[in-house]
Amino acid sequence: MSINQFRLTRRAFLKASAFGFAATVVQPHFQGLKSLPEYPAGNKLGRVCAGGDGARFDLKARPSMDAPGVATVYRDDIIVWLREVVASSLDPYRINQTWIETPKGYIYAPYVQPVENHPNVPLENFPPYSNEPGMWAEVSVPYVPFTVDGGNPASPWLKGEYHPKLYYSQIMWIDKIVKDENGQVLYRAGEKYGGYGDFFWAAGEAFKPITPEDLQTIHPGVADKHVVVNLTYQTLSCFEGDNEVYFCRVSTGYGDATPVGTIPVWRKMVSTHMSGGTTGAGYDTPGIGWTALFSKDGAAIHSTFWHNDFGVARTHGCVNATPEDAKWIWRWIEPAVSYNPGDITVNGMNASTRVILEQA
Repeated sequence: MSINQFRLTRRAFLKASAFGFAATVVQPHFQGLKSLPEYPAGNKLGRVCAGGDGARFDLKARPSMDAPGVATVYRDDIIVWLREVVASSLDPYRINQTWIETPKGYIYAPYVQPVENHPNVPLENFPPYSNEPGMWAEVSVPYVPFTVDGGNPASPWLKGEYHPKLYYSQIMWIDKIVKDENGQVLYRAGEKYGGYGDFFWAAGEAFKPITPEDLQTIHPGVADKHVVVNLTYQTLSCFEGDNEVYFCRVSTGYGDATPVGTIPVWRKMVSTHMSGGTTGAGYDTPGIGWTALFSKDGAAIHSTFWHNDFGVARTHGCVNATPEDAKWIWRWIEPAVSYNPGDITVNGMNASTRVILEQA
């Protein structure tokens, strides 16, 4: 390699000194990450998100569990989402009666995460609005494979995971940008909060940078902001005084897992790692975006990518919302969170938006 290939302008050198040189050449073990997978073409897509690795599901001839199967899909398969329909025959044992029509048949809607495919032009240097080497970024494609930096993961969710992926809407902290010998830009993604210290290398095209504008408070300073979560009907409403300004369906905890009462938000994070539960029934999940903690036991309102069963109680105590709903709610809740560090802990009962959790 010639000396000219390492030549930097003064401006580039100063920027590299401040944020870490972004266009370094990576080693051959990154060669499997050169491009994103091929996803089907469609105005709207869905990812089969139910079951464990290798789980299979029948596409049905009609939107009904009793209908014959006409094709087979597996977990993480990407389908073309034509439309949502109501079950042809209502199932008395299911609250959610929605199905997704695909070109090859119907699949039960809670099994499918709505996703989009919006690859990005990857950055070669970190943006100027971050006052430390790094940036927040959201996965904007159905999924992106990655390799673990160092090859020996500490996170329990990665033990035995042969084809690890990050999924649409997960939010990670990108702390390194590198370029391979063919010009492919790779990001190193990690977690600032709650993780085990693992870092992942993945194609930069898969990540949409989050900007300070994405964190700006909606309706800042409005008096009497409060969130009402109805545990009976599995709904969430944002109120400014008596005026309801936002409404969505959510999923709260089984039984009494979600507390009842009025509790102020005590911490907000752009993204965090959550884990807990018991062996065989536990969870260990990275990159959970738009997290607003309200319970001392760790219950929070947050983005959800692992199911599409909103309107049904199914959590360990948190309030699950779609990524779009969670982001709006997070931005609306006071107080504001700065880009760095992307986290704030609130002191005082009246220093943040309160969450009212109630039965009908």
